[in-house]
Amino acid sequence: MEITTGKKKKLFSGKVVSDKMSKTRVIQIYWAARHPKYHKIVRKTRKVKAHDENNVSREGDVVKIMQTRPLSKDKRWVILEVAKPR
Repeated sequence: MEITTGKKKKLFSGKVVSDKMSKTRVIQIYWAARHPKYHKIVRKTRKVKAHDENNVSREGDVVKIMQTRPLSKDKRWVILEVAKPR
């Protein structure tokens, strides 16, 4: 799979929470945001499906992902690298 860098793409890092599918990983992304009314810092999460061409990442790894064209019904992300193996 070729990765082009024409436009600026969204980059995130997250933790692999599922590696049960072939060439697909479920990644949980964490970020912090301030609550609009109470001004407390709230941790938020989102799960996304990412493409892993060579099946190199495993559950528990921290990976860097980049937004890409739709690869399937749910996959819009591709894994760039495994930042921290478990």
